[in-house]
Amino acid sequence: MYEVKLEEARAQLPSLIEAAVRGEVVLIATDDDQTVQLIPVKRTKPRRRFGSAKGLIHMADDFDTPLEDFREYTQ
Repeated sequence: MYEVKLEEARAQLPSLIEAAVRGEVVLIATDDDQTVQLIPVKRTKPRRRFGSAKGLIHMADDFDTPLEDFREYTQ
């Protein structure tokens, strides 16, 4: 377990974060008797939900109509 003052934590923050990620308890004490604990948070990717974009994509009625600019290439 690490317990450090706020001033020390500012200088050692990267090593304190590494210790917390390894599973060690890291406490940071302020001058007014408050203490905080560094806790690693595991991020998870959100699961894909089928149909979540329903209603967000709109296709024009003339989507597949040939464009005037490309008429010479289609002949």
